[in-house]
Order: sequence, then C-alpha cells, then structure tokens
Amino acid sequence: MVVVGVLTYVVAVSGSVAVGGLAAAAVGVGVVIAGPVVGATVDRRGQRKVLPAVALANVVAVLTLAFVVGQGVSTPVVVACSFLAGATVPQVAPLSRTRLVTLVGERVAPSRRVTTFSRVMSYESAIDETAFVVGPVLVGLLAAWVAPWLPLVAAAGLSLTAVVAFALHPTGAVRSHAARDAERAPLSEVVRVRVLVVVTGAFAVGLFFGTTLTSLTAHMGVQGRADDAGLLYGALGLTSAALALGAAALPRAFAARWRWVGFAAVIAASAALYAQLGAAASPTAVLLLMGVGVGPVLVTLLSMASDRSPVGRAATTMTLATAALSLAQALASALTGQVAERVGVSAAMWLPFAAAVLLLVLGGANVVVERRARR
Repeated sequence: MVVVGVLTYVVAVSGSVAVGGLAAAAVGVGVVIAGPVVGATVDRRGQRKVLPAVALANVVAVLTLAFVVGQGVSTPVVVACSFLAGATVPQVAPLSRTRLVTLVGERVAPSRRVTTFSRVMSYESAIDETAFVVGPVLVGLLAAWVAPWLPLVAAAGLSLTAVVAFALHPTGAVRSHAARDAERAPLSEVVRVRVLVVVTGAFAVGLFFGTTLTSLTAHMGVQGRADDAGLLYGALGLTSAALALGAAALPRAFAARWRWVGFAAVIAASAALYAQLGAAASPTAVLLLMGVGVGPVLVTLLSMASDRSPVGRAATTMTLATAALSLAQALASALTGQVAERVGVSAAMWLPFAAAVLLLVLGGANVVVERRARR
C-alpha cells in the first residue's frame, strides 16, 4: 500500500510518472536495506521487543512523507523521505510466516506437519495476495474519491493499530526449541546458492509487480484514467489470491521446482499478451490471467524460503526474500516510469514480459541447483 500510495500521490502532485517511480524505488531501497536488519534483530530479541518500535517509526516517516510531497518540495527531499518510509516498514508478512511455521513445528504432530505447513503457506500467500488486491483498490478509491494523500495517512494508521496489535499478540512470544536451545547458524549460511536462488526468484516477482503497476499506470494515463490503475491492478491480485489458496490442493507429485517453472511460464505468456494491448484496450482480462500464475509462484517461493532457512535464521531469510521483492518492485517502478516517458508506453508494457522471462529462467536454474544438491 505504501509503494502504490507513494507512486500515486507523487504522480498526482508532480505530474511525472518518472518522479513517482523514483520515489517508489526509494521506498524499496529502504525496505531491502532495513528489512534483513529487522529480521536478524527479531531472531535475536523476539518480535514483541522489535515490532512496536518499528511501527511507531514508520508512522512518523510516512506522515512526514505525505506532508513534504504536499508542499511541493524538491525531488531529492521526496526521495529521501520515501527511503525513510521504506526503511521503517514493519516486516509483518515474513514475521507472520515465521511465527506460524514455528507454531506448526511446536504444536502439530509430526505426521501432519507437511500437510499443515503447505496449508499455512497457501493461507499466508493468499493473505498477501488479498493485500495486493485490497491495497491498490483502497489507494485507487481513496485517491480518486477523497484525496491523493489519504492512502499514506491510512497506511500510517494501520502501522499504529494493526501492526502493534500483531506484535503484542500472545503468539508473538513463541520461539522454536531450535531457536532457544541451539546456536544460530552463521549468517554466511543465508547467502548459500540454494537460498539465494529463491531470494532472486522473489526479486524477479518484484520486478514483475513493479513493471506491471507502473506500465499499467502509464497505459491508463493515455486513456485519461491514471487514477484507475490501482483498481485495475487489483484484478491481478484477485485471481492470484484464489490460486494461492488452491495451491495447497496441488498434488505432491507436482514438485515445487516444477511449479515454479510451470506457473512462471503462465506469467510469461500472459505478459506477452499484455504487451500487445492497444492504447484504448482494457487490460482487465489479461491481468486476471497473469494472476493465475502469480499466486502459485509466490506460494512456492515462500515455502522454499522457509524450507531452506538455516537454523535460527528463519526471520532473516523470510525478510530477505520479502525485501528483495519490495526492492525489485520499486526499482522496476523507477525504470518503467523512465521508459514510459522517454521511449513510450508501448515499450514500457514489454517490461513485465522481460521480468516474467527472468523468473522462468531462474526457475530452471533452481532445478539445476536441486539436482546438484542431491548428488
């Protein structure tokens, strides 16, 4: 919601998709720099001690950003404030997954853990996808019907209420026996190839999100309906959430490595159709098709990130994957904004296809990594 809100608000005030993309990119850079630090701190001190402070810092940063953008200050100031807003984003999604995975390991019988874990990852990914639906839709509604700054104020309100409530929930004190009793694996274990290939896959998904949202904003701008981009982007999240929930029902014989490759191919095919839309065409149907691939890919990547996290480094690994996604989304927003303004909207609409092809190639690379690991 913050990335989309920053992009929408800055574009509305400055009239420049490129400046909006830079601001969104700064948010992502802040997330990727601070996210793993927050995750590592949580691994050491626990969620209850870390999250409330981060949430309060985020409230201050986001409200400051909303104020300075409204004052029409220079682009460097906007970018700096956007960076701070990103650096203080509470890492709720990866920490929620870490918390639930710990609960499954501690409280579910061993014979049921694999099935329960799969359902938990599907649920978590579906919640994320629902946020991808609700976030852009809320941004679009609030920006179009009330004021462009309101989505950022709403995001600050969520940090102050929902994030603090999540942090103080009784399950926030749960830590696994491994985390309590064993030494944490060295940080170098997090940067092994089998982990990095998953993190890079999350980065590719972020590239796809960023290029799609910004090119969609430019495409709708040609039609004089740029404020509708957030609403239309929600169509992608709609099918993505549905397929994420359904991922738990996929047969075990359909291995995770092949799910990555197969559903990435679906994303690439739909992105190729998206790139060929005419200036006056509605993108809704193609966005719905994109979501068919995105949901299962996200479930797969997040499950892999959890499976491959070193002992005592679950929060670090999950926040690293999420931060990579956020960084890529923001950087792609900046690049796509520049391409849309300097080269043209048609060229910008091919960038999601490039991101999807990268995701597909990385899926193939992961197959190779797994085969070598089994030798």
